[in-house]
Amino acid sequence: MWRGSLIAGAVASALAVAAAASAQAPRLQLPRFSQEKPNDFAWQLLAQHNLERDRKGARRLRWSQKLALQAQTWAEQLAREDRIHHADYAARGGAGENLWTGTAGYYGADDMIGAFIAEKKDYQPGAFPEVSRTGRWEDVGHYTQIIWPGTEDVGCAVAHNPANDFLVCRYWPAGNTIGVPIN
Repeated sequence: MWRGSLIAGAVASALAVAAAASAQAPRLQLPRFSQEKPNDFAWQLLAQHNLERDRKGARRLRWSQKLALQAQTWAEQLAREDRIHHADYAARGGAGENLWTGTAGYYGADDMIGAFIAEKKDYQPGAFPEVSRTGRWEDVGHYTQIIWPGTEDVGCAVAHNPANDFLVCRYWPAGNTIGVPIN
């Protein structure tokens, strides 16, 4: 009986150590975007956009370093404020904008852009804003911006604070235009 208790105790201890280790998952170090050229993380963000556009038969997006640098400035402001809100239309020069935030260091490009793409579950083709099965275009607005047929360029950036990462993606020309059909 004593031997069985010892084995059960060892197994319980090993499980507790394993659970504690998985709760302390390593944090990702997301790069700051370069002013000269896109880095690997930027290419991953672009690839995630274009995978969904490929699925929809939409023309692939090009990376815009100009949009990425504008997005970096806004992402850094959001990180300083530790809150998420859109830049006003004039301040972003009429570009479209998708925003995401999550726990600092735990999410990759596929998770970030994947959160926008997950909105497709409520998407229905139609003329904007009649594009959501819920009746609220806001439930699919990130997704429709990603697949918007007239959008040609994207630039994204991530900024951090001790608690959160903030992703800003800017799109040109902007999507989500009232009355324009989207498949």
